[in-house]
Amino acid sequence: MSTETTTTQARIRDVLRLHAHLTKDVDALDSSDDLYAAGMTSHASVTVMLACEDEWDVEFPQRMLTRTTFSSVDAIAAALAELGATS
Repeated sequence: MSTETTTTQARIRDVLRLHAHLTKDVDALDSSDDLYAAGMTSHASVTVMLACEDEWDVEFPQRMLTRTTFSSVDAIAAALAELGATS
């Protein structure tokens, strides 16, 4: 895993810690673990999406506003990479 990927994932975990309201410790989750299974609600996922937009100064297009996009740290990182966001 590259340093940029590690930094992006750490920042995603910070966003999740503040906004996802998980029932499990975000640091104990694998990057591919299902965030919804870890307690994130649909409402919280919208908050996470908005926080990511602010953190990386991006806007998620309509086609990315799906449950799958915000289902894991890896999925969020992939979406941000697709949008050209960097660490």
